[in-house]
Amino acid sequence: MFNRTVGLVVAAMVTGGAALLWIAVSVDTPEAGRVLGEEMFGIWTFLYSLDTPAPRVIVAAIAVAVFFAAGLNLLEWRVTNRSRRSSNAARTPLAPKIVMAATRHVFAGPVSFTVLIPAYNEEASLPATLTSLLTQSHRPERVIVVADNCTDNTASIARSFGLEVYETQGNTQKKAGALNQVLSIILPDQGDNDIIMVLDADTTLDAGFLKSGVARFEGDRALMAIGGLFYGEPGAGLLGQMQRNEYVRYSSQLNRRRGKVFVLTGTASMFRSRALREVARNRGGSIPGTGGDVYDTHALTEDNELTIALKTLGALITSPAACTVVTEVMPTLRALWVQRLRWQRGALENIGAYGITPPTLRYWAQQLGIGYSVIALTSFLSLILITLLALDVWIWFPFWLGLGAVFMTERVVSAWNGGWPARLLAVTVVPELLFDMFLNLVYIKGIIDITRGRQGSWGPGADAQPAVAGGELPDRSQMSGAS
Repeated sequence: MFNRTVGLVVAAMVTGGAALLWIAVSVDTPEAGRVLGEEMFGIWTFLYSLDTPAPRVIVAAIAVAVFFAAGLNLLEWRVTNRSRRSSNAARTPLAPKIVMAATRHVFAGPVSFTVLIPAYNEEASLPATLTSLLTQSHRPERVIVVADNCTDNTASIARSFGLEVYETQGNTQKKAGALNQVLSIILPDQGDNDIIMVLDADTTLDAGFLKSGVARFEGDRALMAIGGLFYGEPGAGLLGQMQRNEYVRYSSQLNRRRGKVFVLTGTASMFRSRALREVARNRGGSIPGTGGDVYDTHALTEDNELTIALKTLGALITSPAACTVVTEVMPTLRALWVQRLRWQRGALENIGAYGITPPTLRYWAQQLGIGYSVIALTSFLSLILITLLALDVWIWFPFWLGLGAVFMTERVVSAWNGGWPARLLAVTVVPELLFDMFLNLVYIKGIIDITRGRQGSWGPGADAQPAVAGGELPDRSQMSGAS
């Protein structure tokens, strides 16, 4: 719908909001402050200022933050409830009310799992993935390794585990095209109560993943999809730890949201066959894409796009706390740049394709929130630098130090489940602020590229999880209003 203009729309709205805030702040002219000094141990003079913003400014800032946070959550709650109660089978065929009415007094058979593992030259990581899958307490009924244009031993390794292998034919459409090929074969024979799981070949499942998923599907006939919560693999030094902290915060946030999903992660997600058939049937109509395809092959972030497609059709989806996986982290800044730029471009293209609709409002809000955080963090760091250059001596401001302590505490608490390495990194604050600035540059680059019509690239990490809504993980968007 918006195509290339989506970048301009987001940039214009973010810049406009920042300009209004600047005007509001500049209206108030603070009085000159007074610097106090205390001598410490007779050798050092401790200079400080007790200046604080005017009470009305503090109250206004808190009120605006609460207003937007409450407004966004109220809007999401209203959209979700309307979707669940919808009885419009033409527009929302997967709405819980419609699904429950159609399945009342009908037994579609026990829940059975078919696992699809798309793999492109994954001989190094595939054995660990298959081992974690086949040692689950609830073993899947069928496992198919989708070998997509492989030139290594991926297919032979899969066969050594006694599994089926599907080798794609003439696929030029990456992971989405490979999955569409195999789904076109197996999906027609699937019962409405059968489950198809898509598992990346570089992802390992934690024990109990399938058992928990089966229990959720058996306990709720209206549930259409389950996405896993993901954590980063060990390694990659400081850069890897930053990504692990990011993933821990995202998982914690979803737990606080009681499983409300931003993105059905491409690392490991489960779908009712009925849901995938409805997506394929509605492609080219109420949702973008080619009729008959489950995955939109034009989308850079196919998992994010599929999530929006399911929400548009009214599907009930969740991410239970018990369904966790371990996925790869990018080992270099270059690889991380390519991965995150793909996620960001994909997120913008997805909301541009769907336009402004009730199911996409949250995704638009996240993009605006990230854009606003780019301006806020850049302004904050720039002002600190200007202050350091302008002053001959260091002056402490207890008010701002207090706010900094609150921020540091939040960062540590939100990363607490990542263990001591995550907590120690969070308490230092500065490395993670620099990491956020790196992601801000990715965001700006994504806006520029989509506006100029540059072709997106899959690059390394192509099959990994897109940050919430967008390529960026939801915790980033929550900082301003993070996937």
